Amino acid sequence: MIPTLEWLPEGVSFLDQTKLPLEETYVLATDYIQVATVIRDMIVRGAPAIGVSAAMGVALGIDRSTAASLPELTKEVAAICDHLAATRPTAVNLFWGIGEIRDLYNRLAASNTRIAEIKSAVVARARQMYDEDIAACKQMGQFGAELMPEKGTVLTHCNAGALATCGYGSALGVIRAAVERGYQIDVFADETRPFLQGARLTAWELMKDNIPTTVLCDNMSAHLMKQGRIQAVIVGADRIAANGDTANKIGTYGVSILAKEHGIPFYVAAPWSTIDRATAHGDEIPIEQRSAREVTHSNGKQMTPNGVSIENPAFDVTPFKYITAIITERGILRAPFAESIRQMAEDKVLATA
Repeated sequence: MIPTLEWLPEGVSFLDQTKLPLEETYVLATDYIQVATVIRDMIVRGAPAIGVSAAMGVALGIDRSTAASLPELTKEVAAICDHLAATRPTAVNLFWGIGEIRDLYNRLAASNTRIAEIKSAVVARARQMYDEDIAACKQMGQFGAELMPEKGTVLTHCNAGALATCGYGSALGVIRAAVERGYQIDVFADETRPFLQGARLTAWELMKDNIPTTVLCDNMSAHLMKQGRIQAVIVGADRIAANGDTANKIGTYGVSILAKEHGIPFYVAAPWSTIDRATAHGDEIPIEQRSAREVTHSNGKQMTPNGVSIENPAFDVTPFKYITAIITERGILRAPFAESIRQMAEDKVLATA
């Protein structure tokens, strides 16, 4: 399994996803500012991977701090967290990852723990989150595999695979788990304009696993659905509101409507950390606007007239009514999602009390 990101003695190493599929190169971030750049520039991407990257960024900042006192270090930690939080606003996992390390730091600092011990503890927690993410993806895969066709074609949009997580994947993890069970599945991968995560990344990693994959232009799925060539759709998520409304890569909303029209199940696979119960519904989810250059240029070549206006939202929101089920590492959520999300949260609290 090629590591999407990896904690090393020198810093955090990231597979440069902007260079895939033609180059497998790595970027080493030696401080939290460089981690923030890696997240902002989409060298690492995908909500679960962003969350763990952010956690490692905070841990790296604390570990490399030269602060001689807790008050001085506490001030630095606030600045580190603010800097990382400003990178990409839609993926709630970003704030979850930051919060995990910040909250651990605050607990330790409140008890006057030695700085050296705090550094060891936050690094250990960030590395533990890496392992937990892979375990969560594999558990999602086991739950979700039961929903996949034993023989047929599954459509996916963007990349919710090993590259979007610390390994194995969310949506693609479900597909992997189904294939491991012996299901005869092939995949249609939407190219996913303008950043081409499907064409570049999903196709690349599925081909490495010898899972049959065909790349589609984003405007082809309706035609293929009408022909009966797609048996299920599965995507990832960057934020799931308390009512089940789901933000994912731009274009997902349209695919969900097409799937509903053609009677095709539409599944979302995401770790529990992607569910934001503080966000009541999809209208409250902030939508990241990205650089116009992602639209105006392709492989460095300008494709649009000089001076034309560009709109480039990175995400859209799929209303819960178009979602058949949400697959998490805790189990499968079904409508009414507000109730099933609340119940799953309460069950976890009771189980750990």
